[in-house]
Amino acid sequence: MTEPVRLAKRVAELRGCSRREAEQFIAGGWVRVDGIVIEEPQFRVTDQRIEIDPRADPSQAEPVTLLLHKPPGYHTIDGEPPASQLLTPANLWAEDTSGLHPLKKHFAQLTLCVPLETDGSGLVVFTQDWRVARRLTEDAATLEHEVVVEVAGELAANGLKRLNRGIPYHGKTPPAVKVSWQNETRLRVALKGALPGQVAHLCEAVGLRVLSMKRIRLGRVPLGKLPAGQWRYLRGDERF
Repeated sequence: MTEPVRLAKRVAELRGCSRREAEQFIAGGWVRVDGIVIEEPQFRVTDQRIEIDPRADPSQAEPVTLLLHKPPGYHTIDGEPPASQLLTPANLWAEDTSGLHPLKKHFAQLTLCVPLETDGSGLVVFTQDWRVARRLTEDAATLEHEVVVEVAGELAANGLKRLNRGIPYHGKTPPAVKVSWQNETRLRVALKGALPGQVAHLCEAVGLRVLSMKRIRLGRVPLGKLPAGQWRYLRGDERF
């Protein structure tokens, strides 16, 4: 019987590439052993059939960012059920255009950025990319959130003007707020550096009660047609 060897070594021999490149092909989900995708470079093989997808692209092993449409009731700060449990291959949006396919490593070591209230819905970001995490945390004060808010109650006199001037929250007045009516019961709010609870605070300050809230954009990345409970990959041409 042939002595077992690491899959990465065998792939490097078959592909004529370096061991590092072979590990990237394997981690990228491009290698099958007897018809089964193996993502572990240390997997031991003997005389099994090894297939390397001709479309193999090492970029599949690069860090990814996942965009989730969080439904109401899922937690992004503390509590159960966590929104992260929706990040499964089965919940990948069928219309995802990234060209990536789900791998085990895509769901590991994800950082949750810009959390949402439990009762809120809309765009939430999970990332492995330190550059995205830095943009959404260190530069959070300059990142614009766009939110659609269903409200009830009677708007106070000059309430819309007060909202657009900015109402203090936790001792700070937001640097830029744009609020307009989308219809008779729905407000559209664009707010830089939004914090959990801030939109509800703004509405309550002018006599309105929040019935529901959906975040539809973060910076330059929109929620778009992504269905509730599903996620997609951030494309290479998208920037927050």
